[in-house]
Amino acid sequence: MGEPWDLVVIGGGSGGLAAAQRAAEYGARVVLVESGRLGGTCVNVGCVPKKVMWNAASIAHTLHDAADYGFRLAVAGPHDWAQLRARRDAYLRRLNDIYAANLERRQVQLVRGSARLTGPRTVAVGSEVLEGRQIIIATGGYPLLPELPGADLGISSDGFFELDRCPARTAVVGSGYIAVELAGMLQALGSTVTLFARHDRLLRRFDGLLQEAVADSLQAAGVALRWRSVPEALEQRADGLYLRSRDGVEHGPFETVIWAVGRAPATGGLGLEAAGVETDAGGFVPTDRFQETRVPGIFAIGDVTGREQLTPVAIAAGRRLADRLFGGMEGRHLDYHNIPTVVFSHPPLGTIGLSEEQARQVHGAAAVKVYQAAFVPMYHALTAAKPKARMKLVTVGADERVVGCHIAGPGVDEALQGFAVAIRMGATKRDLDDTVAIHPTLAEELVTMR
Repeated sequence: MGEPWDLVVIGGGSGGLAAAQRAAEYGARVVLVESGRLGGTCVNVGCVPKKVMWNAASIAHTLHDAADYGFRLAVAGPHDWAQLRARRDAYLRRLNDIYAANLERRQVQLVRGSARLTGPRTVAVGSEVLEGRQIIIATGGYPLLPELPGADLGISSDGFFELDRCPARTAVVGSGYIAVELAGMLQALGSTVTLFARHDRLLRRFDGLLQEAVADSLQAAGVALRWRSVPEALEQRADGLYLRSRDGVEHGPFETVIWAVGRAPATGGLGLEAAGVETDAGGFVPTDRFQETRVPGIFAIGDVTGREQLTPVAIAAGRRLADRLFGGMEGRHLDYHNIPTVVFSHPPLGTIGLSEEQARQVHGAAAVKVYQAAFVPMYHALTAAKPKARMKLVTVGADERVVGCHIAGPGVDEALQGFAVAIRMGATKRDLDDTVAIHPTLAEELVTMR
């Protein structure tokens, strides 16, 4: 086995890369094991290629509005999906290479292959055995397919990025942010989309204002919403795919069916039991606040833990863990409260903190005061459609400390970050009121709301 490594990282996604590189910067001897493309879900089949597709969909929306601003555009033919995919994938390959170069520059040893724990301090990769004083499990997750007849005729969110053309008719099954984003992008780029939701609302973990806003925007864009539709089977016929729901109704034909029904931890074949690492009922690896499993010296970060499954969360957890283990920052850990989130719909949604319902449950209804606004953004003053931006501040206590901020509208994806800092620092409604607005912007409403 040779000399033990200071740190063995299993998984080259966002969290694993962040932890490995930060530890190496402190002088630790680090080895990282990865069998696939560096960057994990985010770079290869997640937020990065998704944002490229979202950008393309945003351009489609702008082209639709151009005539209202006096432009007379002649667009020759449909959108060139193949060109977009080729350029997108070339960009992703550059990122893969950049990650590899970053590891090399920091002298992190990259071992290609599938890792398997063989004990509390040993990891096997093929015939090679790596011994580590500390081990981080950062294997991420993968999209689920439902257990029903014909499910394999559909594709997952990963499969969306393998499409060689925009489907003429698409069914998206799911009610979370992945389903919402894919449905909106495909509709904007030329598909006719039907979104099937198990319940009577989308984004069930979000504030009700955002749930209403996203349903309204999808329907305004032409997406057909099918509420309380539970799929029972998927069938291939001569003219396309047909989705049968539990109530016996058939929907179709569709060229493509996308399952966006959840994600599972990637722990298969990892040998957790050999090291004594336990999983919860969902198969995720639970940790304490320092990301440590019940086995001392074995840690887990990112999607495999089942906590906030967001790339910046995995990165932050990995860096803080390395800071504590190798940087002398005793007690350093990630605070999982007040993590800002954006859903890349059209328009985007931004949220941080408690929903109105959660705030009333946590603090009591009498302590909660809510401020809301809905208005047509200036951009849409000239367009035929007049969608409203919506925002809500949730405050608690006599000083009206802001515990929740929820916005739907253009530019929210860029505006929320600064407000997230303020809310984490304990900003009150008075602090926002005392801030001079930037005019004319959508965000100014947050500091002028009454």
